Amino acid sequence: MSEQTQTPPLPEADQSPGQDGDVLLQVTDLVRHFPVTRGVVFRHKVGAVRAVDGISLSVARGKTLGLVGESGCGKTTTGRLLTRLDEPTSGQIIIDGHDVTHLRPGQMRPLRREIQMIFQDPYSSLNPRHTVGAIVGAPLKLQKVSVKGGIKRNVQELLELVGLNPEHYNRYPHEFSGGQRQRIGIARTLALRPKLIVADEPVSALDVSIQAQVINLLEDLQDELGLTYVVIAHDLSVVRHISDQVAVMYLGKIVEIADREQLYAKPRHPYTVALLSAVPVPEPLSGATGQRERRQRIRLEGDVPSPRAASTPGAGRRSRSAGPRSHR
Repeated sequence: MSEQTQTPPLPEADQSPGQDGDVLLQVTDLVRHFPVTRGVVFRHKVGAVRAVDGISLSVARGKTLGLVGESGCGKTTTGRLLTRLDEPTSGQIIIDGHDVTHLRPGQMRPLRREIQMIFQDPYSSLNPRHTVGAIVGAPLKLQKVSVKGGIKRNVQELLELVGLNPEHYNRYPHEFSGGQRQRIGIARTLALRPKLIVADEPVSALDVSIQAQVINLLEDLQDELGLTYVVIAHDLSVVRHISDQVAVMYLGKIVEIADREQLYAKPRHPYTVALLSAVPVPEPLSGATGQRERRQRIRLEGDVPSPRAASTPGAGRRSRSAGPRSHR
């Protein structure tokens, strides 16, 4: 018998009267600032990059939250904070009733079974020197989980669950396509049967023809296993297909959050309107007249300002002209 290690109990979260008991993930005023220093020997702080600047959100059990925004807005940093791969500056993260905001690695270890992450690049997230069986079975060995029938049988069942051949157990990642590699990554994520999965751009590195297959797989797994997702993406058509609720992020802040149908039908924030105007329409023909629909394209001029200057009064998109402008 293997020696059982004793882990300290997880701290219980403060249950406020207004907190919904069906909420699996609750985030309140989450902040992550990266210090900016100067000097070689005597380094002193001269500022901070406000990667995540006070966001609040909640995800109900068995539902999907889509987190969208431009590159550099803080989406991936938020995902790393939720999975505690990074330490928050301040705020609160509650997962299934446990406050995990500032847990030490030893305290966080048992909770790793409850929350997992799907990474963006299926080519760099898999160790090329390990077989598929070793990659998918690694979480079981690290957490010292005893499974019925042994690890090999469990891994083969996971491969079959994600649409791969169980005989691929002894193959290496370079023998698979990008879509198959992402399925291997999903199988590894499911090894510990987590409750919450943070998917960081799960299909952005795949061909368009393969994206729909992976998205449908994630939906089928959610229905079968009762999973809860936080899907980080920049493709609003993908988010619309898979999400129950959508949060729009800009410069470390959530500028709008609403149900999927409400946000896509009647966006309230100008930035959300601009993002939606960039979504391609495959066959823009109106049903009543049969004529081609003309979508009004909103172009945001200039560059996204630096997160260091996000707190500056009146900070908007940097442009060569005398202030931020948007053209319709």
